[in-house]
Amino acid sequence: MKTEAPFKPAVSVFFPCYNEEENVEQTTLAAIKTCKRLFDEYEVIIVNDGSRDRTGEIADRLAEEIPQVRAVHNTPNRGYGGALRRGFEEARMSYIFYTDGDGQFDFEEMEQLLPLMKKYDIVSPYRMNRQDPLHRRINAACWGKLVDFLFGLDLRDIDCAFKMFPRSLFEEIEICSNGALIDTEVLARARMAGYSIGQIGVHHYPRTAGEQTGANPRVILRAFQELFSLRSKIKTSAPSVAQPVSQ
Repeated sequence: MKTEAPFKPAVSVFFPCYNEEENVEQTTLAAIKTCKRLFDEYEVIIVNDGSRDRTGEIADRLAEEIPQVRAVHNTPNRGYGGALRRGFEEARMSYIFYTDGDGQFDFEEMEQLLPLMKKYDIVSPYRMNRQDPLHRRINAACWGKLVDFLFGLDLRDIDCAFKMFPRSLFEEIEICSNGALIDTEVLARARMAGYSIGQIGVHHYPRTAGEQTGANPRVILRAFQELFSLRSKIKTSAPSVAQPVSQ
C-alpha cells in the first residue's frame, strides 16, 4: 500500500514576547528543534513587543547565532494584537504558525496540525485542561460564548495561541485590531472570505516564569470596545457560505 507523503510546507513560526527574558531563549530553541524535524524550509521570528527587560537583547543574540531566527522589535509596545500583526507582516513563508512566547504550549504538537492542513485552510486548536487561574478560565468561557453569539464561528477556543494559516489569507483580508480581539477578527474575516477552519485539542502547560498580562482590566475593556466595532464592520461585509468545522 502506498504511504501518503507527509505535509511539509514552508513555514514561518513566530511568537510575541513582552518581558519574557526568562522564556524567550528556551521557547526559540524549542521552536527550532521542532521545525528542523518537521520542515525542510522554515524561519522563526521573535516579535519583541517593546519589552522593558532583556528580551530584545536575548532575541538579537539568538538571531545572530541561529541563521533561521529573526528578531523584530516594536517600539513602543503595540499590545498583543499589534505584536501578532507584526508577525503576520514579517512572515515570508507560504504558511504561518504562531504561538505565545511564554512556554505554555509544546511545539512538538505542531505535528498534529499538519494532517488537518490537508483538509482545511486553517487549523485553530483548543486547549485541553487549560492551565490558567480559575478567573481567567471563567472570563475566557464567557468571552467565547459572547463571540460565538455575535459571529457564529462555532469554535471551542478562539483565543488559543497555537494556530496555523496560509500566508495568502493575510494578503486577502485587512486586520484592524491591536488588542486581544485579533484572534476573533482574523477568524471571522477568514470565515467570511470562505476559508475552512479545522479544530484539534492541544495540551496547555502552566507558566513557569514571567507574568501574564492578558487579565489586565485595560486589555479587557479595550477588547470589548473593539468587539462591537468589529461586529458592525463584519456585518456590513458581503456574506459567504459557511465552511464546515472539524470537531
